Amino acid sequence: MTDSRPAAPGTAQAYPVTPEVERDLAVVRRGCDELLVEAEFGRKLARSRATGKPLRIKLGLDPTAPDIHLGHTVVLNKMRQLQELGHTVIFLIGDFTSMIGDPSGRNATRPPLTREQIEANAQTYYAQASLVLDPARTEVRYNSEWCDPLGARGMIQLASRYTVARMLERDDFTKRFKAGVPISVHEFLYPLMQGYDSVALQADLELGGTDQKFNLLVGRELQKEYGQEPQCILTMPLLEGTDGVEKMSKSKNNYIGISEEPSSMFGKLMSISDTLMWRYFELLSFRSLDEIAALRRETEAGRNPRDVKVMLAQEIVARFHSAGAAERALADFDARFRQKAIPDEMPEVSVAGAPLGVLQLLREAGLCASGAEAQRNIEQGGVRIDGARIDDKGLKLDAGIYVIQVGKRKFARVTLRSS
Repeated sequence: MTDSRPAAPGTAQAYPVTPEVERDLAVVRRGCDELLVEAEFGRKLARSRATGKPLRIKLGLDPTAPDIHLGHTVVLNKMRQLQELGHTVIFLIGDFTSMIGDPSGRNATRPPLTREQIEANAQTYYAQASLVLDPARTEVRYNSEWCDPLGARGMIQLASRYTVARMLERDDFTKRFKAGVPISVHEFLYPLMQGYDSVALQADLELGGTDQKFNLLVGRELQKEYGQEPQCILTMPLLEGTDGVEKMSKSKNNYIGISEEPSSMFGKLMSISDTLMWRYFELLSFRSLDEIAALRRETEAGRNPRDVKVMLAQEIVARFHSAGAAERALADFDARFRQKAIPDEMPEVSVAGAPLGVLQLLREAGLCASGAEAQRNIEQGGVRIDGARIDDKGLKLDAGIYVIQVGKRKFARVTLRSS
């Protein structure tokens, strides 16, 4: 496939990087992990501003599961911001590449999906993504459009444009090769096909998680091979799940689905740690960075983190349901909290050392005699903080005031101080 546009290196340099372009860049950079190459993308933005021609922004998602969770929306939110800057967003459903299986971050061959599984999952994907993206300004494509017609001859020609040595620069391939773990030949095809998507779509910018960096760079190199101006790449952080440890994943059961019931979504958001809450604010909230910084200062000065977490939970629930649903979810959460038979009066305990691990906090608050007892209670689901059950033994709590329950009868209102 060749690009109908002239490959004109440096063409975008002719346009000035105005204050408007700098503001656009600031929007793009917020919360991102890397923007490569930033100077190039600034020139692309300047050209777009000067000519009125929107950039083509690509995001590819393989429908390996039927539901989208909040982790997916980190990059979808960025796409929405780019739409609001006037650019063309391409929501690419990888129905062809799903049959290969993305080996990113894997230490074993990923089993490919059947066509039936892919089609079933894809049916709900875009409907859910439309809760974030503006459907009127979104171009929906399936990569089978150009991958299926390639055939054996086209696949061989494509494979000739990238070397095995460069493929083995990829970290997970390198580790598996050195460890003697099998790498199937078809796994090399995945980054090639993802890169070829960028050629087919003439992408100016491709987005993905940090684990997709290698694949995104392959697209950039293939565009050069096909005589196109190379895309820039924007990687977004991988959002930790509700456990605060592993990346959000349905298989890890630490996810919050965007189609979940409001009360379920609200409750899961309230269960995250006070430390993780700020990460969620940065990557999921539409509040300004200045607003988030102000809220953080308030909590450090003594405001109960629970109040701030309620604000986050209501914002997210309202986005995917409605403001009314968010209010009802809060009322339901408070009602369930009261039903836990929390006494009006309980011991008041002051503990220093925030941020403090939950096991140590339980010991110092006198709620558990030892770390082993604290760990056992958490494993058995017997520890609640502000009504939310705690499953993470490595949880650290910031300064604040917490109602902590161990078992059915032990309660304490704990003031956790920095020093």
